[in-house]
Amino acid sequence: MSMLPNATDQPAEAAKPRLFDNADLDKMAMQFVGNMHRYRENVIIPRNMGPVKIKTNEEKLIESAVESCGFKCAMACVMGYGLGAALGLFSASVNPSMADPFANEKKQTAREVFREMRATTHSYAKNFALIGAVFSVVECTIESKRGVTDWKNGTYAGGITGGLIGLRAGIKAGVIGGLGFAAFSTAIDYYMHSR
Repeated sequence: MSMLPNATDQPAEAAKPRLFDNADLDKMAMQFVGNMHRYRENVIIPRNMGPVKIKTNEEKLIESAVESCGFKCAMACVMGYGLGAALGLFSASVNPSMADPFANEKKQTAREVFREMRATTHSYAKNFALIGAVFSVVECTIESKRGVTDWKNGTYAGGITGGLIGLRAGIKAGVIGGLGFAAFSTAIDYYMHSR
């Protein structure tokens, strides 16, 4: 008496070819293709460093929202406004336009000093917010069109942004502004990626 099941006991489904009519080719294809059902636990992810974690749909949604051009532009605008306000406040505090205390001129009141500081701070903040927004929109557009994330995106975006800012003063100023902003963007990208 044999312990092996009889060939007639196997269901007819198993004998049916799945991919090829030739039994040998079908067996070889099933060896390479394997099970037709894919489960999440069977996904093999190469490990670089640390444990491998598969992202949930919520994490993917947040990541795609944060990496969108709209979010980058809004964030650059807000951060530029904050940085500009800080620089404007500093430059207003060291502004030499205050009246000479030994002269017979009318002295500025605290209210006038604060009003002038507020105007200077707001002016700097608006300019930095505009520069940040324009730079991030141009860089994101270039990155989307090129399909590559590298140092050239920042350089091109810096050149275009500097050129647009400098064009208000003329063609020569636009060219110099574009070259200067492109060089500055390249230097910052190099510094940030070399650390």
